[in-house]
Amino acid sequence: MKKHLFSAIFLSLAITAIPALPTCLHGRAAAPAETAPLPEAQASEAAPLSSEPYKVLDAATGKVLIVPVREYVIGAVCAEMPANFGTEALKAQAVAAHTYAERQRTLAREEPRAELCGADFSNDTSKYQGYFTNEKIQQYFGKNYDEYYRRISAAADEVLPYVITYADEPIIAAFHSMSSGRTESAENAWGAPVDYLVPVDSLSDTKAPKYEETVRINKDELRDRLEAALDGIQLGEDMTKWLTVAEISDSGTVLTARAGDRTVTGNDIRTALGLRSADFDVTYDDEQAVITTRGFGHGVGMSQYGANAMASAGSTWREILAHYYPNCTIEEVKE
Repeated sequence: MKKHLFSAIFLSLAITAIPALPTCLHGRAAAPAETAPLPEAQASEAAPLSSEPYKVLDAATGKVLIVPVREYVIGAVCAEMPANFGTEALKAQAVAAHTYAERQRTLAREEPRAELCGADFSNDTSKYQGYFTNEKIQQYFGKNYDEYYRRISAAADEVLPYVITYADEPIIAAFHSMSSGRTESAENAWGAPVDYLVPVDSLSDTKAPKYEETVRINKDELRDRLEAALDGIQLGEDMTKWLTVAEISDSGTVLTARAGDRTVTGNDIRTALGLRSADFDVTYDDEQAVITTRGFGHGVGMSQYGANAMASAGSTWREILAHYYPNCTIEEVKE
């Protein structure tokens, strides 16, 4: 039962609704020019790792792409981390991306999902880790393609044999853009504890771009969003009671809030209002709710801006991963 719970968490890390995937087709990704509810923390039997290509469902075309491991890892890093981040941060992201893919492939084989059309996972970022084909990378980087692709592929090549494991299984390699200064536990974020997804210091995140963001939502819009997200909610006439923070974690995540006549989670509000994180406070100014968020993302696992700060300070990719995924092991993929 725990396995199903964790699988569901990891496949719902994003806050948007999941669109229907197109009809499945099959194809091969173009060769390059040169990713809770979460999966279970520990599995009963260790699954062998391999260098077998991944099957990736392209959400845009419905094609199942056969993607070599190297190509996938490079494409995932291109999609998930800024190319101008430090080399050691890029390496850490590459190992996390590889680990994610290995774990998702195992889950797909154990419990095939019809909507994946036989693929291991998709590139639909509302449910899975991002992945860019070489064509998409060229479009995304534009005139910087040669430089950025070279940087990312060189970093990925140095760490390609490695994944992160716990109890002989690839870990839930959760990551996010930036924390609120301390990462969050899987238990507080998603309701289920994971031994290695626990709060760790990431104070450098407080200096990241757009660490803090304030949005103003007028009365009518706030009412519409809350009513759309929370069916049957009763808000009353006093706008200042429509949304109030009740309980926060040590990492700053809103654990519970009052929304009209409901008690909800911070993630419920993040989803309803499209906030950058579930670390927020609320004040009111005339007929507007003033909401200030800190950090960006779910806050669990590796902070990408934190990883970049560690790299800038001289930390290696191994040190970065050991910091954000404590008590885990880095292992080579078995052929």
